[in-house]
Amino acid sequence: MKIKTDSIKLSQFLKLAGFCDTGGQAKIFIEEHEILVNNQPETRKGRKLVKGDVIVIEGEELIIE
Repeated sequence: MKIKTDSIKLSQFLKLAGFCDTGGQAKIFIEEHEILVNNQPETRKGRKLVKGDVIVIEGEELIIE
């Protein structure tokens, strides 16, 4: 998944990837689903993702480009 900036917050990424429509939905999504960032569980909606990070959500692998 391509981003236009150097980094993106996890909550913004979830909206961009179509998992959520709002920041509130992203917060709930993060609480209710297992999300791995670079093979580590992540629960912080403000986690900054950068190019090269690998995110796994519900078995779907996404790479920040």
